[in-house]
Amino acid sequence: MEDRTEDIIPVEAAGTLAGLFQERVRRSPGRPAYRWFDKAEGAWREIDWQDMGARVARWRAALAAEGLKPGERVAIQLRNGPDWICFDQAAQGLGLVVVPLYTVAYILDDAWCRLLLVQSGSHWRRLAEAVADLDCLQRVLLLEGDDGEDADPRLRDVEAWLQAASAARAPAPLPADPHALASIVYTSGTTGRPKGVMLSHHNMLSVAHAGLTMVDVYQEDLFLSFLPLSHTLERTAGYYLPVMSGSCVAFARSIAQLA
Repeated sequence: MEDRTEDIIPVEAAGTLAGLFQERVRRSPGRPAYRWFDKAEGAWREIDWQDMGARVARWRAALAAEGLKPGERVAIQLRNGPDWICFDQAAQGLGLVVVPLYTVAYILDDAWCRLLLVQSGSHWRRLAEAVADLDCLQRVLLLEGDDGEDADPRLRDVEAWLQAASAARAPAPLPADPHALASIVYTSGTTGRPKGVMLSHHNMLSVAHAGLTMVDVYQEDLFLSFLPLSHTLERTAGYYLPVMSGSCVAFARSIAQLA
C-alpha cells in the first residue's frame, strides 16, 4: 500500500481563498491537481499545481484588463472543470466577488454583475434576450464558441480574450482580508425569489477546514467532482477542501457516465 502524506494548509496561513491556492502551488508544484476528459482529444488530461498556477495568472491578467474594481461582482455559468477554478481564483485574487448562477437574469441584475462567463454560444443565445437590457453587464465571455456569432459588442471568445492580455504581467493577488466578501451564492428560490447569501473568505475556508477535522484526507487521495460547482457543498468540499489538503480532483464527464 502506498504511503500516505498529509499536508493541510491552516486557515490562518491561507488568509483568503486566493491565498489558499497560492500556498498550495508553492507547497506542491509538481503534484497532480486536476483531471478532466478532453472531448476533442478523446482522452483524460491531467495538470499539476504549478501549471494550474500559471493558468490562473493568465486569467488574472485578462480580468485585470477589464478595469473592474475590488468588490465588483463577476458571474459564472460553466460545467465543472479547470476553467471554473481558473476564473474563480483569478477573480478572488483581484478582490472581485464571484456569483455562481442559477436564475440568470434575476441574479445578474440583483447582484449587479459586471462580467459573465458562460459555456458556449448556444448557452449565450438562450440568455441574450433576457439580459439584453441589463446596464450593469459590461462583458460576456464564451468559453466555447466564436464571439462573431452575435453582434453584441460585449461578447468575447475566452481564448482570444486571454491572448489579448498575454503580454501583460498578471498583478499579484491583493493583500489578504479574510473577512472580505468572496462570493454571493443564491438560494434556489423554492419559497420565493432567490436570496443572495453573502460569504466571506473566512466563511468558506473555516467550513473546508472543519471537514478535514472529521475525515482524514491525504495528498494521494483522488476526489470525484460531479455536483455543480455553483452548489456551495461541491464548491467547499469538492474544490476548496482538496486545495487545502493537496489532493487531486477528477471532474466527472456527466451524471449518465458516473458509474
